[in-house]
Amino acid sequence: MNTIRPCGCKGVRTCLQCEQDFNIEKPSLLQQMKQLEAFSFCPLCERIFKGWDPWQVRAQHPAHKKNDGLLLPGMYVKENFLSANEGELLMQKLDAMPWAASQSGRRKQNFGPKTNFRQRKLKNGIFNGFPASTRFVQERLRKEPLLSEFQTIEQCSLEYEPAKGASIDPHVDDCWIWGERVVTVNCLGDAVLTLTAFDARAMHSKYNLDLVAHYEQRLMLPLADEKEIDTFKGKVIRVAMPNLSLMVMYGPARYQFEHAVLREDIKTRRVCIAYREFTPMYIDGEEILKGKEVTQNAHKFWEDSKVIAIKAI
Repeated sequence: MNTIRPCGCKGVRTCLQCEQDFNIEKPSLLQQMKQLEAFSFCPLCERIFKGWDPWQVRAQHPAHKKNDGLLLPGMYVKENFLSANEGELLMQKLDAMPWAASQSGRRKQNFGPKTNFRQRKLKNGIFNGFPASTRFVQERLRKEPLLSEFQTIEQCSLEYEPAKGASIDPHVDDCWIWGERVVTVNCLGDAVLTLTAFDARAMHSKYNLDLVAHYEQRLMLPLADEKEIDTFKGKVIRVAMPNLSLMVMYGPARYQFEHAVLREDIKTRRVCIAYREFTPMYIDGEEILKGKEVTQNAHKFWEDSKVIAIKAI
């Protein structure tokens, strides 16, 4: 079914509502993942250990031995990035703004330029910066050594509701426009990210991965070679994303793994904010002129009282 449905889903993307209304049978991603050898990420070791439940693996941390785990290059999780009070106030501000229906049972608030990933076209559109109430989050991101020079170009709030079967299918974030660091701040609720190794050599045109070669030498972390990435084949990696935490994917974790959020891992309402930066070609490369207007507007913050006049993109 390729038409856009009332729930916001289209194509192969579905939620519980449209699966019921249109008798759509969707294969269980959970069952597919359960057939793989499961590992879970420990944010304190920055390594993965055998086990499906990442919360249990995290709790076992004092007993972890490095020789028992595998390094997952390019995955960073910082617990308690926000305080409980900050998370509560942030949610009040987000919920005071309009939410727009999105795919797979999600809702979103998108602040950023208009992008056409297939045609590789960028337009500033009505983008004129971000809500002032979220400014402190961007400022705090830059206090992280990994993100000291991070310039947000798109900020997208995403809501996952268990009653809708909200999820996100396995994917790699676009590599034409969005840069190396994929940043997520959890504002409400716990969640789990599920990763599987992706053979970019066989499908280098998917997700615009073919463009990575243009800026690969500028990556913060080099990509894994064929032998290294093959060690992850047949495995599934589970990464806990606790409420109020920060997660950053870069290097191999960002480019050589597909990541997903399974609907079975959404137990309560979950809200996160995703932050994206430009690829080097829009910062100081061949597309700098097209990126300049967007970058200038990305330094602006407007008062939330003006939100009524701003439509979700």
